[in-house]
Amino acid sequence: MKVLFAILEAYSRLVAHDVFMSLNDLAGLHEQIRRFPKRATDSSTTATQLVSHALDLACAFYPKRALCLQRSAVLVKMLRKRGSSAHMIIGAQKLPFKAHAWVEVDGQIINDRLASREKFLILEVC
Repeated sequence: MKVLFAILEAYSRLVAHDVFMSLNDLAGLHEQIRRFPKRATDSSTTATQLVSHALDLACAFYPKRALCLQRSAVLVKMLRKRGSSAHMIIGAQKLPFKAHAWVEVDGQIINDRLASREKFLILEVC
């Protein structure tokens, strides 16, 4: 039952993110993430995996493709709500130009298979 509620929360947060971004820009998103409460009480691997899995399932049923920024913003909010010290990282590479966002908990990348720290110059941690 926990997974079902987490999937529903993830789906609703994906919708909320789309609405928020239709009215705001990247600076507004950065501010929203920066202000989202950080409660470093539970960074358990089990909770992190449950939330990450729930978001993956919600994205599978979402009517549009959720890109890395949307997925990372939603994931960091869901994890922080559960007491994790999650951070959204935004990075870029020069040539060819690419920008990317991912989430880290206790210095570990949790929602990305890329070697992001080696591939991208970190521009912002929020």
